[in-house]
Amino acid sequence: MSTRALIRVGAHSHIKGLGLDEKGKAKFVGDGLVGQLKAREAAGLVVRLIKEGKMAGRAVLLAGPPGTGKTAIAIGIARELGSDVPFVQLSGSEIYSAEVSKTEVLMRALRKAIGVRFREKRWVLEGEIAEFEPHYVQHPFNPYQRVVQKAKLTLRTKDERVTYTVGPDVAEEMISRGVQKGMVIMIDKESGRVSVLGMSEEAAKELGYDIGRIPKVPVPSGPVEKEREFVWTTTLDELDELFHKQRGGGGLASLLFGATEERKEIDPETRAQVDKLVKERVEKKEAEIIPGVLFIDEIHMLDIEAFSFLNRALESELAPIVIMASNRGLTKIRGTDIVSPHGMPLDLLDRLLIIPTYPYNAEETSEILRIRAREEGIELEDDAMELLVKYGTEISLRYAVQLMAPAAERAKSNGRNKVTREDVEAVRERFASIEESIQHLREWENKFMK
Repeated sequence: MSTRALIRVGAHSHIKGLGLDEKGKAKFVGDGLVGQLKAREAAGLVVRLIKEGKMAGRAVLLAGPPGTGKTAIAIGIARELGSDVPFVQLSGSEIYSAEVSKTEVLMRALRKAIGVRFREKRWVLEGEIAEFEPHYVQHPFNPYQRVVQKAKLTLRTKDERVTYTVGPDVAEEMISRGVQKGMVIMIDKESGRVSVLGMSEEAAKELGYDIGRIPKVPVPSGPVEKEREFVWTTTLDELDELFHKQRGGGGLASLLFGATEERKEIDPETRAQVDKLVKERVEKKEAEIIPGVLFIDEIHMLDIEAFSFLNRALESELAPIVIMASNRGLTKIRGTDIVSPHGMPLDLLDRLLIIPTYPYNAEETSEILRIRAREEGIELEDDAMELLVKYGTEISLRYAVQLMAPAAERAKSNGRNKVTREDVEAVRERFASIEESIQHLREWENKFMK
């Protein structure tokens, strides 16, 4: 029996960065991006401003015709910022399809794009289990059942051996986690949470464990009781969810364990409480804020209420970098009769850094098609590529890219590994472009359902 891996090739899976040299100059082809040199160099300057913390309260608009690389450049910015930086992608039409209000969707997206890295020191017990003896007593309400009352626990390190008496909660958690002699564990003294780190190398050798789901770890050194620093990264949105669930109760360490329940709207008081906590932790050097990027595609789909909210949100102290994209020209602002560039209010446009993108020429189209063909594992003969470039420049780049996969499938069904000009022509006859689809609609308008 043979198995095949399912490979999902995304439209922008080949983007690795902005393709700039050390001086910030754009290469003709770099990191999966082609052409749009000025736009990419402008994006590179935006990345530098973000890294230097000089983009707070500002936003960027990528404006250009469809298929000119706006989303690719936004993803390139995210790749340049690094994996630690939150990157949230939202389509303008998504705010109308959620169960919550438009402003809640936008607020949630804005706060998902702000990361917070916490550092917390906690006292723990860490060592290899030398002895674990639970003490059971009769259940107070069920004479046929016994419950653990306490347990004797001896932990050892390379330098120390200590015996403790632990309460029923810790003992029950240890039993439920299946701990046994020879395991290396860590117990949080404040919460009593037990973490199994693995089986000690000495015990594993003695018991003959070679392969198993529990990793082999060395016996810790130093004292059994020690102070450890824990570092974890979350987002403002996740903190909102935690505080909403707990109504402000509980410690932040609970973020490390388990998922929270699904919630609807978050009240402003809860978010204010989260902001206050984060600011206090930052001032105490116990946390740091990681400003991320919110990319809103189809920004023209937002209505006047959403634009007003976004305009106010950009002035917040804890606002991410907002990158917008629009392929619209002069059009009405949704919810009004006002005609404005890109369908956006002028007061918002006035505070944006606008990066224009332009249609690709034949050379750029050819290179983009070659990159997409390599990414999708499609081999094209020269005349097939030449025809696709023609379609890409005369019709649209997206249309040419879309034709590659069905052309490759046709070649395969005819016993060929390479796509020929005949394959491209055949799929061209069978798949209509947008203009042809509109023409078809006009020609058969009376036959379509009203």
